[in-house]
Amino acid sequence: MTEKTNPQQTGQTVLKPDRPVGIVGYGAYVPRYRLPATEVSRVWTGGTGGVPVKEKAVAGLDEDVITMSIEAARNALARAEIDPRLIRAVWVGSESHPYAVKPTSTVVAESIGAAPNIQAADWEFACKAGSEAIQAGIGFVGSGMARYVLAIGMDTAQGRPGDALEYTAAAGGAAYVLGPAEESLALIQGSYSYVTDTPDFWRRAHETYPSHGDRFTGEPAYFQHTLSAAQRLMDMLDTTPEDYAWAVFHQPNVKFPERAGKILGFAPEQIEPGLLSGLVGNVYAGSSLLGLTGVLDVAAPGDRVLLVSYGSGAGSDAFDILVGDRIAERRDKAPHTRDYIERRTEIDYAVYTRYRGKLLVD
Repeated sequence: MTEKTNPQQTGQTVLKPDRPVGIVGYGAYVPRYRLPATEVSRVWTGGTGGVPVKEKAVAGLDEDVITMSIEAARNALARAEIDPRLIRAVWVGSESHPYAVKPTSTVVAESIGAAPNIQAADWEFACKAGSEAIQAGIGFVGSGMARYVLAIGMDTAQGRPGDALEYTAAAGGAAYVLGPAEESLALIQGSYSYVTDTPDFWRRAHETYPSHGDRFTGEPAYFQHTLSAAQRLMDMLDTTPEDYAWAVFHQPNVKFPERAGKILGFAPEQIEPGLLSGLVGNVYAGSSLLGLTGVLDVAAPGDRVLLVSYGSGAGSDAFDILVGDRIAERRDKAPHTRDYIERRTEIDYAVYTRYRGKLLVD
């Protein structure tokens, strides 16, 4: 006799709060500076071989995760049209917090006028630090502990000079105000997370640059977690790719999200418009969240969106999102993601090394 397993006990259930929660406001930020991938190739390989992206966004000398988070948060608040003093938590997910010991979130909260009567915290889980902040925010709002939560995914990612990561490690991200469903631009209908101990990417304390497992980062890491989280969420919600207008995946490069979508059964036109990773690089904790802002900028009421993040180490958060009627009247309250992408100033490798502190001077 086989013992029956309760799905509730094994975690095989969709994560849903007691009260429905939605995205009340959203905002993106991408720095203006762009380093063409061909510049990295020119310096390190003599221009031979292909490149994984067209170019990547680079933070300026006066930009870091704090300043960029503030810009994205202000855009999200403009669309939310709420008093920042009503926010009860400010959470910032990142791999590149400016301080090892001093929170990013408190500075952001103070700058947007949300402090001091709030809960604030910095989140980490590689590239899904932003989406886990969103998932926690859903629980905070859905339980009634807060009316609004601000969740941010933002990075100024670094790659070792000459490493494959240097082509794609970029700067930027997105912010989301979560709140009651009746005020939302898009309803979060459910989520699901899938994690394992898969050491595909890491950085120990006092190390400047992260290390990675080369091709190991693909099959057992990115694809196992992304596909598992997405498929299990769809299975539990009884949906298929045909039920979604859009699919947004974490974008370490262009090929990975394209392949993930194809394996799951999504058509190329359903994949997040333009694959922002090809235009601004991999913004790590803000990657999938930045992609979602690009979708919300063009989505129509009634569009259903599958959002799947990925963080090395490793894990994925999958979300089912339904775009609401308010989207058309609110999306123009702040700059569109494409506005930031098109606002670009090209730099060469020498300027890039200066901006990112890769050239050490005693």
